[in-house]
Amino acid sequence: MTALLERTDTAARRPLLSRGVGFAGISAAMVVILVAAGAPTPLLPIYQHQWGFAPWVLTLAFGIYAFSLLIAILVIGSLSDYVGRRPLMIAALAVDLVAMVMFLFAPSIGWVIAARVVQGVATGAASSALSAAVVELAPEKFKKLGAQMTSMAPLGGLAIGALFAGLLAEFATDAAFEVWLVLAIVMAAGTLFAVFTPETATRKPGAVASLNPRISLPAQVRRLYWTSVPGIVGGFMTMTAFMGLVPALLVAVFAVKSPIVGSLLAFVALGASTVASAFSSGLKAPHLRLGGMVAMVLGAVLFIGSIGATSLPLLWAAAVVGGGGIGASFAGTTRGLVPEVAPHERAGLFTAIFFVGYLAMGSAAIVAGLFIGVAGAVTTAIGYGVVVAIVTLAGVIGTARLNRR
Repeated sequence: MTALLERTDTAARRPLLSRGVGFAGISAAMVVILVAAGAPTPLLPIYQHQWGFAPWVLTLAFGIYAFSLLIAILVIGSLSDYVGRRPLMIAALAVDLVAMVMFLFAPSIGWVIAARVVQGVATGAASSALSAAVVELAPEKFKKLGAQMTSMAPLGGLAIGALFAGLLAEFATDAAFEVWLVLAIVMAAGTLFAVFTPETATRKPGAVASLNPRISLPAQVRRLYWTSVPGIVGGFMTMTAFMGLVPALLVAVFAVKSPIVGSLLAFVALGASTVASAFSSGLKAPHLRLGGMVAMVLGAVLFIGSIGATSLPLLWAAAVVGGGGIGASFAGTTRGLVPEVAPHERAGLFTAIFFVGYLAMGSAAIVAGLFIGVAGAVTTAIGYGVVVAIVTLAGVIGTARLNRR
């Protein structure tokens, strides 16, 4: 008992960072973990050239990440509501560090896929805890910024990751090694930072029971949540198009082999998402959500047109318009939902949001990859764009009706 008290007293005296510094650092950690998730986009074609695997393996490597992330969200997504934010953030960042090391020394595509699985588990474990912690650590006068960060940081992180890896893929002698070495160092620093971050959630019983896979959605936001689902699905499918499908399409349809083009397209799409989220704080959440979904429908139409006409300018336009729609729609969704739930319900809410998003992402990537081998790249891409347009249009209709009420 004495030893236990001594350990407890030592923990209590552990020097913690201020909440303001913690907010900045955990926001950065949320960006970094998504930077690592976006980095494989321009590297997968390089792996394909080195190891000679089929094109559908590209989308498998992307899709399996989404499924492992989805499972982690389902099992661990609400755990930080019971054990606290800090322990889960530390564990998730440490596991992602393991994934970086696996990428660093991967000798084959099988190792890359295994690293993607580990990375998906880490990102899934971190998603809800990091999102909730950012909102709770935000100083009182920056509470709105904290809510914005939950939509801006993931999109911005994916954009930076794609661009960072793409630039190294274009100009570095051993791009894959250098990308994963840098990210391993940064992830180690993030893990250490999380150790000294203030805790924002009170521990409560029920941690083991919370591991039963389920979605906990507070009753007061269910109607708004289900109305937002088509926009979430459409947004994640649009991200999948530019991060998982476009790298294969650039080679098969546009005869573009430079990895920097694919990474720049992903950066533009996700960068437009980040900008739309960052500079739309003056708009009301319902209007922002509706406008974002309309933009995604238009982006899907431009995407279809670019493939049918083999036009790269139209594909760039699709990245800007569709990407901006993702950011606006996701920002409107989170800003509408987060203020309506209690602090101890936030992790469960983010679990519900990310669940449908990553389910759509993983399913879309794998199905598209299989169809490329059967129907060809052009037919698959056009069909993919049609599905995105139809799903998102359903969200436009549902949101417009809800807004009128």
